[in-house]
Order: sequence, then structure tokens, then C-alpha cells
Amino acid sequence: MNKYLDAVAIAQRVRNQEIKAIKIIQNTLEQIEQRNDQLNCFTTVTKEKALAQAFEIDRLVAQDRDPGAFAGVPFAVKNLFDIEGVITLAGSKINQDNPPATENATAITKLQAAGAILVGALNMDEYAYGFVTENSHYGATPNPHDPSRIVGGSSGGSAAAVAANLVPLTLGSDTNGSIRVPAALAGVYGFKPTYGRLSRRGTFLFASSLDHIGPFARSVRDIATAFDILQGADERDPVCTTKPLQPCLPTINQGIEGLRIAVADGYFATGATTKALSAVEKIAHKLQVTQTITIPESDRAKAAAYLITAVEGSNLHLTNLRSRPQDFDPATRDRFLAGALIPVSWYLQAQRFRSWYRRQMETIFQQVDVILAPTTPCVAPLLGQEKMTIAGEEILVRPHLGRFTQPLSFIGLPVLSIPVIEPGKLPLGVQIIAAPFNESLILRVAAFLAKGK
Repeated sequence: MNKYLDAVAIAQRVRNQEIKAIKIIQNTLEQIEQRNDQLNCFTTVTKEKALAQAFEIDRLVAQDRDPGAFAGVPFAVKNLFDIEGVITLAGSKINQDNPPATENATAITKLQAAGAILVGALNMDEYAYGFVTENSHYGATPNPHDPSRIVGGSSGGSAAAVAANLVPLTLGSDTNGSIRVPAALAGVYGFKPTYGRLSRRGTFLFASSLDHIGPFARSVRDIATAFDILQGADERDPVCTTKPLQPCLPTINQGIEGLRIAVADGYFATGATTKALSAVEKIAHKLQVTQTITIPESDRAKAAAYLITAVEGSNLHLTNLRSRPQDFDPATRDRFLAGALIPVSWYLQAQRFRSWYRRQMETIFQQVDVILAPTTPCVAPLLGQEKMTIAGEEILVRPHLGRFTQPLSFIGLPVLSIPVIEPGKLPLGVQIIAAPFNESLILRVAAFLAKGK
């Protein structure tokens, strides 16, 4: 199997009987076994189940039956997704004491129903609280483009597995940027749909009012196909929307004519390296975009998102913080403890600001359809790096990698981070942002840009 094939192309070959699913999975498992010691993406490999499902896919194809849009496609998930028979670690040591999951997460079930084959679970920051995937229990996941650097987080294993060509498709979660940050630093596509658009049932939550799930892939059509498979109401996830399905794949090649696109200025044009801002300019030039738009008070949105995240996250772990603090990753524990001390009045004020900020964005989206902004303020920092200097100011790495992602997930906007890669340089990402439930507009812009590569 050509390692550069995307998921859609793999499935087409399987359905056309040009290659067998079992061969694809055997090759994938072999690559994981040979390379995971260096890449440290996988924490669990579901070898036997993957091989069994591949045999079933081949049986269906031999009977002229269509196994689905992702027939024979290997995929993996961040290890906070429930996998039947596997303990859901969520990047922690504490969860090792839990019993194995009794069923798969909804997202896994939907992808498997479309023919995709689960091959394992992926490394992450403990309890999804981080942007670096330097996990004290399971080790760091390095950047496939430069192993001396981080891949980002908290869905670092998910981004790295796609960037390293181990699998063409993975799932991650995004609270404040945990899909988009590693997607940018790893040079792949990372999609955070509208809050509540995809079911989170069977995932270990971090901050419920902010948590999303979404896919990583190497092509826009893979992202669109995965989104169409995953979207839909789920009565077992109370925040999962009952809005009618809006398939995106049939619309991605409609072009961008008529779309009002603007570049975010102000907050989104400061606090970043020249390279990061130039990446946005490059994408804007390709789209012939000259309009700018100001999203007001985004610095406060980031601060309010931090407060809500810290309070909701720490509340979830209060019992273990009291009884076994030594079993947490120290970086995670200290931030949870700080969150537990935040006054409730601050949390309520942050929620009130959240409503105000949402109304401002509703007004902005009456003027434009799509907004462009940097994904991260810089390329991937070095492993273990605590501070970095941007625009002459020394700042901490961990909290600032989400500078441009946090204000957007704060109110649940759909966002796709697209890769911007130049030969010999580290990847960067650009966010394509739209109003809630306008995922199709985002994917149209991304598909247009992909054609121009």
C-alpha cells in the first residue's frame, strides 16, 4: 500500500478489489511495531480485533457488498475514547485501576460501521490538560518532522500517527485547541466541528461545556467523509445536537465564489512569530482576500476560557486530587489544584462574558462567512522547553500555544486547521473559522486551497 494514499483512496482500492483489507492492516500493524518505539504514538494496539475486522471486510467485498465509505481504512483514537475490552487511560496512571470499557465510543462504532478498522489507542497529555503531549506516565510523543521538538497536544499521538503515515485517519478531542494545535505543528488537517455536532458518548471528558471531538487526516476529502459519518444526534450524549444532518462531502468542490472571507486582525495578528503570521498571509493571498475583521476582547475570551476549563476540569478530579495527588502528572495536578481554588464568582463572570462574546461573533458572521487566523503563534518548540520568546517577550510555552485556538472553542465555533508546509521548514497551521453549523463553508475553502497546491 502506498503510504501516501488517503483514506478515501484506500477504501476505493479495497472496494475495487485492487488490494485486500487484510493486507492493509497487516502492513499497518507491522509499521506500528517497527516505528512506535521512536514515535511513541500508540499506547494500545488492537491487533487481533483489527485483523478479524479486515477479514470480514474482504468477505463482504468478495460477495459484491459495499462495506462502506472507509472500507478497510485503518484508524486509531486518542486514548480517552472507550474501546471495548480496553481500559480508557485518558493519559493517566490513575485510570489504570478502572475496569476495561464494555463497549466502544459512539464515534468508533460509526466509523467501524463505515468499514474503518480500529488499530489502537494513542498517546495524549494526561486528562487532555496540555498542549505538548509530554506525558510523565507514557512518555513524550515527538514531532515526526523533527524528533527534538514537541508535536503539540493534547491529541499529540493522534496528529503524529497521521503525520508519520502510520494511519491515514485518527480521532482526537479539542477543549481549547487540542486538535488544532498538534495538527498545525505536525502539518496535517485537524477539524473541530461545532460544539455538540459530534457525539462524545464514550469519551473521558475534561471540561464538559468546552469539549469537542474531531478527526485528523492528510486530505480535505478524508476530513469531510469522516465528519459526514460521525455527525448525527445521539440520545446518550445530552449535548449532541438534534439538528438535521448536513452532509459536507457533496459540497466541498463548489468553490469559494460568493463567500465573504476575512482575515482576523487585532489580537490574532499579534503575539506570534513572523512565520506564523506569514502563513496566514500566504493563505489569504491564494484566496485573494484583502478584508480584515476585528474580533473584540479575544484576550478576555482566552482568560475566561482558562477559568471555565480549570474549574470544570478540577471539579471532575476533586476526589483523586484529595486522596492520591502523587499519582497525577505533576504538571496536570498543579493546574487542577489551582483550578479548585478559583472562586465560583469568577466562574460565573466568565460564563456571562461567554454569552457576550458569542453575541459579538454572531454580529461578525452577519458581515463575513469565513475568517482566517493563525493556529499557533510559532512552529513546534523543543521537547522540554518551558519558555519561548515571541515579539521580544519571554512567555511560557504550555499556556501560549493555545493563544489563537482558545477564544474560538470557547463558544464552540467550527474550525479546521489546515497545514502550511514549505520545503525544509517546520509546519504551521492556519485556522479556517465559520459560524456554528457552517462546516460545509470551511471545507469548501479548504478544498479550494488543496487544489491549488
